[in-house]
Amino acid sequence: MANSSHTTFKKFTSLLRQSLRGEEHDYTSGSLQKAVFLLAIPMILELSLESVFAVVDIFFVSKLGENAIATVGLTESVITIVYSIAIGLSTAATAVVARRTGEKDPEAAAHAGAQSIRITVILSVIISAFGMYYAPEILQTMKASPSVIKEGAIFTRIMMGGSLSIMLLFLINGVFAVREMPPWQ
Repeated sequence: MANSSHTTFKKFTSLLRQSLRGEEHDYTSGSLQKAVFLLAIPMILELSLESVFAVVDIFFVSKLGENAIATVGLTESVITIVYSIAIGLSTAATAVVARRTGEKDPEAAAHAGAQSIRITVILSVIISAFGMYYAPEILQTMKASPSVIKEGAIFTRIMMGGSLSIMLLFLINGVFAVREMPPWQ
């Protein structure tokens, strides 16, 4: 029994190292579980590092007082919704671009990528405008105190105004991830 768990642990650590090295791998052949694991680890790490932004923001504003900490916490909660939308768009774009790439139609893949960028820019402009205009109302909806709303609305406006960069970060990573996959033969 101990030998079996030791072997499983060695396989796990080997796969973990392989996923972090960023080597080229043909995901279309071999074990589906292995392919999912190799793709999932970098994504999990990326999302984990994205969540560190909130912790760093709170660390730096903690010297400004309770209202600043509350503002960052509430605003980061709303930004998580933006992350979710961005991840959804990125996943959809990756699927369409990968399909066109698999069909060996680079023009259609490029067109799908460009359309994805257009849709994301339009959607993020709407989200940014909404978030910037309704920042106090967003904080109020989240049950922030009047002093948090008064002091923190500007932070919320800035963060919501940056939605374009957040959404394009995820989308471009998703679209160009297809290029890193080996060509299907």
